[in-house]
Amino acid sequence: MGYGADPVTTLGRALTEAERCLAGNHDLGASGRIPLENFTSWAHDALVWTQERLGPVGMAKLDRLQPLDRAEGVAPMFHASPRDPVWEYVLELGQARDALEAVPALVTFIGHTHLPAVWQLGEDGAVRGFEPSTGPFALTPHRWLVNPGSVGQPRDGDPRASWALYDPDAGTVEIVRTPYDVAAAQNQILNAGLPAGLATRLAEGR
Repeated sequence: MGYGADPVTTLGRALTEAERCLAGNHDLGASGRIPLENFTSWAHDALVWTQERLGPVGMAKLDRLQPLDRAEGVAPMFHASPRDPVWEYVLELGQARDALEAVPALVTFIGHTHLPAVWQLGEDGAVRGFEPSTGPFALTPHRWLVNPGSVGQPRDGDPRASWALYDPDAGTVEIVRTPYDVAAAQNQILNAGLPAGLATRLAEGR
């Protein structure tokens, strides 16, 4: 929520088609759980618009989502990081180590940065970062930390949607890039009267 011009459809599909669904910081802003003053001017204006479109019913649905999911028997998921599920940006090796050491799972998924990333904490205690595009990765012991990037707002200079394909049976994870109609999404944002920068950045992948 808070970036694109079709929040009602987006929320509806997420809630009906996903087995697990998290709230990000902008979702928490749209549902009223984070003050809008905590966001940039672009994000603030977009979130006010999003709240109006969702209405009380949509905001109530969004309010049920949490920024983390540590359900037993599945890969734990955090919007930002295990230490701070809402705001921490895991960008560097030391931050990745802290996240890996905080969760004793084979693979943990994080987000928030809008940048795809893959790290491993090996049995020798060393943390290694991998180029996301070189997968699929065989999830060998000890622990893995994976950031799928962002479907709608990638920030690595590649405008294609970025997401992760996790196969627990095969023990693999892969960062996948999928092209989509960026111009159509840009036109929707502009026609809705949302900040023009939200449209411009889509083509730039930033």
